[in-house]
Amino acid sequence: MAKCSYCSGTIVFGGEREGELRFCNKNCLENGRVIIAAEQVPLDLVEDWAAKIHQGNCPKCNGSGPVDVQTSYTVWSFFILSSWNSKAEVCCNTCGYKKKTWGLISSMVLGWWGFPWGIIMTPIQVIRNIIGFFKGANQEGASDQLKQIAKLQIAQQALEQNSVDEQSIVEN
Repeated sequence: MAKCSYCSGTIVFGGEREGELRFCNKNCLENGRVIIAAEQVPLDLVEDWAAKIHQGNCPKCNGSGPVDVQTSYTVWSFFILSSWNSKAEVCCNTCGYKKKTWGLISSMVLGWWGFPWGIIMTPIQVIRNIIGFFKGANQEGASDQLKQIAKLQIAQQALEQNSVDEQSIVEN
């Protein structure tokens, strides 16, 4: 069975193809095109774009930076069902602290109620949030995660610009 080049999901039947790459659906194909285009973006352009994001205002609260990727962790459980996740967002330290506080409190209240994963994952997610409080945004410069996001944004804009250019050619 084939694997999706974007999400690594298993493709049983069909899927979408782009050259040698295979995707499970059109959404993964579009996201995959952005990733392919991102590999062509020059490093100096990525560094400049990431620095602008890092020094700019927070996209959540419009407060002053530094802005970077902040990750919050949650878990909830109900008897034998448990779910845990990580959510990364580009925001300032204040917004990051709020998300991590919400993740910490909700996990402490809702995480324990499942066996076995609730009991196992709740302390892990709580500790991850506590560690995140001490990390915050890097004051010196953009993190590698933020640089990757900047690279994807540049590639997405380039693909959208090419699409607009192609449409204007067809219309004329």
